Amino acid sequence: QVQLVESGGGLVQAGGSQRLSCAASGSISSLNAMGWYRQAPGKQRELVAIMTIRGTITYADSVKGRFTISRDNAKNTVYLQMNTLKPDDTAVYYCTVISWGITYWGQGTQVTVSS
Repeated sequence: QVQLVESGGGLVQAGGSQRLSCAASGSISSLNAMGWYRQAPGKQRELVAIMTIRGTITYADSVKGRFTISRDNAKNTVYLQMNTLKPDDTAVYYCTVISWGITYWGQGTQVTVSS
């Protein structure tokens, strides 16, 4: 089992920045990928950014140039730096980890961007 603890999030004005963190613990002998999804009210959960253990990164088109994903392998932690936030970025952000083919999810953290 893998446990994920997220931090960050909250209320921010449009144009502002926030950083999310997610620390993994438990059976983490192989974290193949770490990343973030988000789900806005009434919408499906969507990929925001994900990074493989080899460093390959995928971003959603809507966040390219504004969000940056990074990871600290020594701390088993993944970060999401979010800049130039827009009201459309308002959502619950979920950390995700893939380990040995199993996908784990964090509890989610709310990010609200006011206009």
